[in-house]
Amino acid sequence: MLCLSQGQARAAEAASNASRVPAITVERVEGNLLLSAHFQFDLPAVVEDALYKGIPIYFVAQADLLRDRWYWANKTIASKQRRMRLAYHPLTQRWRLNMGSGDMPDDTQGLTLSQSFESLGEAMASVTRISRWKIADEQDLKPERTHIVEFSFQLDTSQLPRPLQIGTLGQSDWLIDVSVSQVVEAERSK
Repeated sequence: MLCLSQGQARAAEAASNASRVPAITVERVEGNLLLSAHFQFDLPAVVEDALYKGIPIYFVAQADLLRDRWYWANKTIASKQRRMRLAYHPLTQRWRLNMGSGDMPDDTQGLTLSQSFESLGEAMASVTRISRWKIADEQDLKPERTHIVEFSFQLDTSQLPRPLQIGTLGQSDWLIDVSVSQVVEAERSK
């Protein structure tokens, strides 16, 4: 009986989150494979509270391009990450969003974009919208083969201050994880 009620609760939770499934599009433009995504989620109260206390929150968007193989596990062709750091500055009462393509948002090897916002809603709108992100070169795709793009977005708790990292263990309030896959149809040879 307990398993049945837990299964029903998960099914109800999945049904309520059905409208929150990210919308992604993958397109080929000028020899590049570009991903655009738009998704929504409610920022948990504990995360929002931490932001208002001046603790920066880190998000990671990841896109993996896989080649479908019937005889073995799918082969990873390309993998890209975009890291975002969202912080509130109480003195100016503004939100600051840093987006980077390297390992860290402040990494000098990757490209970093910084933006300021008046409200948390405006900052989150920018976090949850990814537009024309280059995830691979079209030459990486084999003709007449099916490829899969796996997109995931999550809260990176490993970047939190150590005392908070310990406090987040086992708490679902700190779990933000959005993922979706899309098949990229093969281009037929001419």
